[in-house]
Amino acid sequence: MLSRVASNLFWMARYLERAENTARLINVNSHLLMDMPTTVKLGWEPIIDILSARDDFYEHYEKADEHSVVKYMVTDKNNPSSIINSLTMARENARTVREIIPTESWEQINSLYLSAMQNRPSMVGRRKRYESLTAVIRANQTLTGILAGIMTHDEGYAFLRLGRNLERGDMTTRIIDVRSATLLPELKDETPAFENIQWMGVLKSMSAYQMYRQKIRLRINRPDVLKFLLQEERFPRSLSHTLMQAKSLLQDLPHNENAIKAVETLQSRLSDGKPQSLNQGSLHEFIDEMQVGLITVAEKINETYF
Repeated sequence: MLSRVASNLFWMARYLERAENTARLINVNSHLLMDMPTTVKLGWEPIIDILSARDDFYEHYEKADEHSVVKYMVTDKNNPSSIINSLTMARENARTVREIIPTESWEQINSLYLSAMQNRPSMVGRRKRYESLTAVIRANQTLTGILAGIMTHDEGYAFLRLGRNLERGDMTTRIIDVRSATLLPELKDETPAFENIQWMGVLKSMSAYQMYRQKIRLRINRPDVLKFLLQEERFPRSLSHTLMQAKSLLQDLPHNENAIKAVETLQSRLSDGKPQSLNQGSLHEFIDEMQVGLITVAEKINETYF
């Protein structure tokens, strides 16, 4: 397989996963703010922080109010990680490998892009935002099913899944890092119910709430959520699962030694760590280490194959 084709498949999947995750984040934040009391100020700025885009955002907007942040995250051409930009790049990568991917998957990506472009106003406005962003999520999940069901599970499919899992693992660490830092440590007596709602929001940001409740039947709490999202090997959006998938996919590719070694190093650090028992400062350092590890894995894949 040509390195250009492998790279396009890898990045097509990353951009699609990024668009889906961003859509889910905005929907969850909208509902979370409605559930919290008016005395608690969470706001929209943490959403920008999840993408590490605070400086860039304030170059174009004066304040992080709802309309500005949603516009920046959904339609702003200045934000390379906005939903529209992510779908544009995914479509462009898919266009260059149309002979590799099933026709149905190209049609789905093209349809998703055109629909999102048409629905830009409704994705930003409040009235139809939830439905429009949910349409992006479901269209992407449909595409995942199409690719799994009819694309030959060869090297091309492996690169596609590698991109998806690395992007997913990256977003998981970002959400945990930012969201755990914005949970209300200063409120003591009245916090438990509100903290429960916030950790529920963290789970829902990754569509993990129902699966978490099936495994953990106690009240939602910080240690269990952290352990589940970082170390639950059977949940497909946990960091542990994405690393397992990456290693398994790399084992079927040639010249995989350096990339697999980077994955195994990160897996070892994750399994040895006890994130559920760390205070916020230590958790932040641990998450930083995980993110650096994911970057290293991506760099090794890039050096070896692209």
